[in-house]
Amino acid sequence: MPEHPPRPDDQPRWLTPAEQETWRQFGLMLHRLSTALEAQLQQDAHLSYIEYYVLAGLSDQPGQRMRMSDLAVLANSEQSRLSHMISRLERRGLVRREPDPTNGRYTQAILTEAGQAQLAEAAPGHVAQVRDLVYDALDPAELNSLRTAAEKISHRIDLRERQA
Repeated sequence: MPEHPPRPDDQPRWLTPAEQETWRQFGLMLHRLSTALEAQLQQDAHLSYIEYYVLAGLSDQPGQRMRMSDLAVLANSEQSRLSHMISRLERRGLVRREPDPTNGRYTQAILTEAGQAQLAEAAPGHVAQVRDLVYDALDPAELNSLRTAAEKISHRIDLRERQA
């Protein structure tokens, strides 16, 4: 039993009906968009969404290489989980690993020529799917609002993670 009665500040800030509907629609959209992107990549390129994202992330880096620890941050993945995925990509010849030449305590993932080719083959279909499902559904003002909202939410998450 609390020693003092709860103050209004201690009470949950329940969502209004409009906020509840926004949250439901947002959650449904995240789930359905993720599922649609995953399905397209699996069908057309035999890649999962996270595999595609990792290959694309490597392709954007100088030398098409990145430390595994940095790649885990980019992919929002635990290092052990990323390591398993990189092992699968290595078996397919899409990436290779080698010690970081500047600090041998680190390992780098490197996009191979086969990985570049796989990404080049997968990218047009993926971009077409993103354009169809997101960009063609929204007008320029809505797209700007979506980007602004995504930036604000990501910034808030970053702040919370730094406080933890």
